[in-house]
Amino acid sequence: MQYSAKVMDHFANPRNVGEFSDADGVGEVGNPACGDIMKMSIIVKDNVIVDVKFKTFGCGAAIATSSISTEMIKGKTLEEALKLTNKAVAEALDGLPPAKMHCSVLAEEAIEAAIDDYLKKKTGKGLEKKKEHAHDEHHEH
Repeated sequence: MQYSAKVMDHFANPRNVGEFSDADGVGEVGNPACGDIMKMSIIVKDNVIVDVKFKTFGCGAAIATSSISTEMIKGKTLEEALKLTNKAVAEALDGLPPAKMHCSVLAEEAIEAAIDDYLKKKTGKGLEKKKEHAHDEHHEH
């Protein structure tokens, strides 16, 4: 399986790894079929994600998509972060093999789950409607 140089860089040198003890929102998503689990923690000030960290248990593509997605949402409003698509994550990594596209979907879902958690804590209700995510159950590790 061929990975781009950007995927290899984010896998070997992941950015924003860890978690916050005082996170404003935490989202944990996983795909039991493949074993990838992502946990995203966000710090929000004035509706802007001022800091974000992740912990991922999974393959190199799962780590790379987590890493780059944190870079893509840091400094963005909640609304801007929610517009991030798995395709944009994959494109930012100069592409992913078809069997690894599900990793970019998990990154998108982890961001959405963290924002949903933040909104529940702040307003008592989460996102009004969540996006539909297509999971391809045929992937390899």
